[in-house]
Amino acid sequence: MMEPRISLITLGVDDLERSYRFYAEGLGFPAHRTDGEDIVFFSTAGTRLALYPREKLAEDVSPRLVGKDRGFPGITLAHNTREKAQVDAILKRAEQAGGEIIKPAQDVFWGGYSGYFADPDGYLWEVAWAEFWQFNEDGSLVID
Repeated sequence: MMEPRISLITLGVDDLERSYRFYAEGLGFPAHRTDGEDIVFFSTAGTRLALYPREKLAEDVSPRLVGKDRGFPGITLAHNTREKAQVDAILKRAEQAGGEIIKPAQDVFWGGYSGYFADPDGYLWEVAWAEFWQFNEDGSLVID
């Protein structure tokens, strides 16, 4: 069973530095950033916000979405799981419910295991697991 929560909303951005300054300095969102990494996380109440280069996010979902004319909406929702097997189970459940598997679950470059599905309206969800993730009591992802 998929827990009813969204772990991350990832925005595919054209200029990571500009977007980082907007959210961190302009809006005052508490940022978690590692030098040299292409991703920035922000702590928000419950769901976390992430910024990632648009083209890299499109490529992570599916190479067929790369390029501004390919229909990539520039946003993904993520559900992070507590156990690796839950990724496959949730993707299967989404497909049975009428979703489309865009990227089957697989080991990924950042050390986790993830896959993507599109809901009936085409909104993209990543379902992901990593053994190093921790969760708060309410199920929200701990970002340090």
